[in-house]
Amino acid sequence: MSPNPSEGSVFKRILRLPATRAPDDDGCWVYSAGRVLIDLSRAHELSVPGGALRLEGGELPFRVLVMTGADRRVHAFRNHCSHQGRRLDPIEGGRGVCCCSWRHSTYDLVGQVRSGPATGPLTVCPVQRIDGRLVVTLQCRTFVRSAAQALDSQPLRFFV
Repeated sequence: MSPNPSEGSVFKRILRLPATRAPDDDGCWVYSAGRVLIDLSRAHELSVPGGALRLEGGELPFRVLVMTGADRRVHAFRNHCSHQGRRLDPIEGGRGVCCCSWRHSTYDLVGQVRSGPATGPLTVCPVQRIDGRLVVTLQCRTFVRSAAQALDSQPLRFFV
């Protein structure tokens, strides 16, 4: 399903309920050893730009949003807006993602803030396509700048 940023009731937005649903086929994905494996033959939601899967629960270390972008590539993000930690939804047509509540924060397909009160980029998870499956690695890369580094104008540290 491709949520439209104007879609959803005020009630759903206040309750922080995303438009993106869990997969129709719960068996389309499995988590093991820091990776999510998605069987594309069972994950029809990813067949169109803007289509997405909301993966949560089980042994996952954090919520994950997997989506097909307008560029027809599959993108995966930690499903956590940098503004208030709310879930994300794809922007109609797969042009990026937005916060599920009031949709004020929007991000591009590489996780950079495009608009709104978001305080930083999204955590992006690498995605590989192997033999009809997607492999999403959850040992994501993020940039971290401590307060001491910011005061000393030190370069950003890169943690994996």
